[in-house]
Amino acid sequence: MKRALKEVLMSLLTFRRAAPAPVSGGDFTARASIEVMPRTAAKVESFRAILPEGTRVYIAHIDGTPIEDMVATAARIAGEGFSVMPHFPARSIESRAQLADWIARYQGEAGVREALVLAGGIADPRGEFHSSMQLLETGEFDRAGFTRLHVAGHPEGNRDIDRDGGDAILRDALRWKQDFANRSDARMALVTQFVFEAAPVLDWARTIREAGIDLPVHVGLAGPAKLQTLIKYAMACGVGPSLKVLQKRAMDVTKLLVPYAPDDLAAELATAARAEPGLGLEQAHIFPLGGIQASADWLAAQRGAAPRAAAL
Repeated sequence: MKRALKEVLMSLLTFRRAAPAPVSGGDFTARASIEVMPRTAAKVESFRAILPEGTRVYIAHIDGTPIEDMVATAARIAGEGFSVMPHFPARSIESRAQLADWIARYQGEAGVREALVLAGGIADPRGEFHSSMQLLETGEFDRAGFTRLHVAGHPEGNRDIDRDGGDAILRDALRWKQDFANRSDARMALVTQFVFEAAPVLDWARTIREAGIDLPVHVGLAGPAKLQTLIKYAMACGVGPSLKVLQKRAMDVTKLLVPYAPDDLAAELATAARAEPGLGLEQAHIFPLGGIQASADWLAAQRGAAPRAAAL
């Protein structure tokens, strides 16, 4: 019995050592952006040490985070030479005056000219806004000279918005965002929630293109992380049908020993982007659910570069 158990363990260890090298996603991942929060950014000694020049860094605004912390994080990362794109969550913004104040703070202290405008993660609005469209309609971003305005895309639907499981409200919202992009001077793009399977993204991209939506798509990918961590975040964030990829992986004991990385998914999306350029799959956006360093190392491997020294 002991001998049999030993043989099983040895075979698992052999599998781990023989894990295939990362598959490159080419330009799709070479241009990838990454997301941080003030509390995770504070643990990074130097972003220059772990991220390549030119990386766009989104700053996630979790409800309750003081605006002072958000602005300080933006100023610090911008000061290291990166483009910063803070979140503006509509349901967490109490008034148009507060929106204008946030914009003024970001611009005055960090020179921010880019924003991810979204509804936000809380169910009940704190003030007069409940959608990204309402924030954009104020005209505050255009008046402030923002050069980039990214908005959310939902390849796997969103039951917080379309409660019946359909996509009618989401589709109407996309048409509105396309119309806004047509009359705004800012460059716009759709940024998706992280997914674990390419098919829903590709089907969605083809469908919205047929509907006349031609905004570039930045596909959310979960960075390397333990399987348990990914499942926890996926359940909390309402990831849709592609969650079954993780559930299937969880049933394979050999894969439980190896952290998940989006190698195959990135390669498949990159292949589709080359084969169907009309889909507008412009680049990846990384959610570093397993830590910023792990995602930075993965991106370095995707670019064919040596992982950068830890600076945490």
